[in-house]
Amino acid sequence: MSDRHGGPRPARPPRRVCVLSVHTSPLEQPGTGDAGGMNVYIVQTAQRMARRGVAVEIFTRATSSELPPVVEMAPGVLVRHLAAGPYEGLGKNDLPGQLCAFASGVMRAEARHEPGWYDTIHSHYWLSGQVGWLARDRWGVPLVHSAHTLAKVKNAALADGDPPEPMVRVIGEDQVVAEADRLITNTDIETRQLLDLYDADPLRTVTIPPGVDLDRFTPGSAAIARSRLGLPPDAVVLAFVGRIQPLKAPDVLLRAAAELLRRDPALRERLVVLVAGGPSGSGLAEPRALQELGTALGLDDVLRFLPPQNGRELVQVYRAADVVAVPSHNESFGLVALEAQACATPVVAAAVGGLPVAVDDGRSGLLVGGHDPARWADALAAVALDRARREWLAAGAVAHANRFSWDRTTEALLATYAEAGAEFAVRRSPAAVGGGRTLDAATLARVRDGLARVGES
Repeated sequence: MSDRHGGPRPARPPRRVCVLSVHTSPLEQPGTGDAGGMNVYIVQTAQRMARRGVAVEIFTRATSSELPPVVEMAPGVLVRHLAAGPYEGLGKNDLPGQLCAFASGVMRAEARHEPGWYDTIHSHYWLSGQVGWLARDRWGVPLVHSAHTLAKVKNAALADGDPPEPMVRVIGEDQVVAEADRLITNTDIETRQLLDLYDADPLRTVTIPPGVDLDRFTPGSAAIARSRLGLPPDAVVLAFVGRIQPLKAPDVLLRAAAELLRRDPALRERLVVLVAGGPSGSGLAEPRALQELGTALGLDDVLRFLPPQNGRELVQVYRAADVVAVPSHNESFGLVALEAQACATPVVAAAVGGLPVAVDDGRSGLLVGGHDPARWADALAAVALDRARREWLAAGAVAHANRFSWDRTTEALLATYAEAGAEFAVRRSPAAVGGGRTLDAATLARVRDGLARVGES
């Protein structure tokens, strides 16, 4: 990397960060479509970077002709909507064919500025990593990548009826892992998965746990929360929060609730199973499947569905619940678990992925091996029906959640950006980068070939 006069550029904290989020906008409501924990991650870290004087520009694909080209999400944070393919009707699996169009939009936006406008690129999810790879070599700045989920991991733990991730994604992830200057993981477990399944370089892999908004998600009155949601004050409330799709396994909660009622029919007078979220991903193929399962299990009188909730509304859901269930087949971390615990609500979670980090088993909640409804019924009852244990776990939940914050996550990211930039400056000669504006023919051909392979697979 070099300055405009061709000399080495000194290492320094970034002034401007380019964030790539191809398939989902940070402006979308989590719990809808493809919006989830990754959206929360991008929003929270971008806002905190801006408060530290770092300008952030987030590039995402426009999904409507009515979206403005640029939106100020917060002071110092811009969201740029780029046209790449039809505005509507494209799922994640359709987007590899639009990567060249999206990359072209990113390049045009950067070309309007003076050389060296962005100091760092942070790509989220493999689609963004493909574009980030090209931009890194075009601009002569380091690429930091967060996978959030990994195809090989998901395919090893598929829910019944859930289709495997396509080979195009596996290939794309392999390429991004090989090219990125830093790989950000949420937990040591995810780091091990990258090393074992993708042959990642351990020296370029950094574990930075996500955080929780400790100003918003706080303990509060369960009685007030239940009143606002129209729930009886003495109800036994089991809650699920998130996208409704096989991967997240909300069906496990319903089957466990049915088992609890089989064991104790009198519980029906007090039980409420609260599901907050909307169909997403492969769940869109049968958007009413969960409601139909509830009917088949005889839960219509205890089952209540809420649409995806914004932050303030979500706090009330967490506070109203006796326990929040996170029965996912795979989670790179599990932000819902942290948010619930920050509200003093214990969590019962599957012992998969990053959930053993997000939940302190036996202290802030319980971990369950597998997805057998009887075992889940045991764990849910042990928390929801035992007031003394629930109160003890609630105290542990708050203490555990307080170990995580978005400020800590952001500080670690900025330190990683600076470290990647310093290493990049040493490793890349000015001749190879061409002042950050041109590529040598061999590198350009390699990058274009990579994008083409992904688009054609």
